[in-house]
Amino acid sequence: MTLITLIEIMAILVGAFSGFIEARRKRMDLVGVFTVAFITAFGGGTLRDILLDRRPLFWVTHQEYAILIFVLALMAAPLIRTLRQIVSERLIVVADAVGLGLFSIAGVASALEAHMPIFIASMMGVITGIFGGVLRDIVCNEVPMVFRDGKPYAICAFIGSWMYLLMKKFGADPDLALWTSATTISALRLLTWKFDMRMGRS
Repeated sequence: MTLITLIEIMAILVGAFSGFIEARRKRMDLVGVFTVAFITAFGGGTLRDILLDRRPLFWVTHQEYAILIFVLALMAAPLIRTLRQIVSERLIVVADAVGLGLFSIAGVASALEAHMPIFIASMMGVITGIFGGVLRDIVCNEVPMVFRDGKPYAICAFIGSWMYLLMKKFGADPDLALWTSATTISALRLLTWKFDMRMGRS
């Protein structure tokens, strides 16, 4: 298992967790819970693969990813009921931040493997990082959070993606570049939440 694969699996799990929480908030049934978790976990990576013209899609190649989400969805209702007393808003935000960091760097690395120009690679990182959450919110009949609350999710992903690209360019250890950049994105996201940082809105 490569480090990129490990990061991708971790990102999928965190994305699915976010989807489970949102689906249960909307009082969805099992089909709804699975659908929202699936879209959240795979939405960003699917769009990335389509734009990079990668076939088959990453979750088609690795059917175990989809099976894992299905099994977790079956367990989601009792699990979330059990965890309801300890799953605070802070934990959800942390999971979201970790997912943003992991997905973004997985997206950049995949784009570089496909020999994309560096700016396109950085945009693939942003798309992979945020698009699962965008689709989750749309399916849950919400204006996507990334578009409405003024918090710089995409900017955090963009900064971290460029950190990874620059570290790679200057010869940093690939594993160090991956983890440092993913951690930076997650830390920036948590800082924007803690200090309620917002971009100007029209």
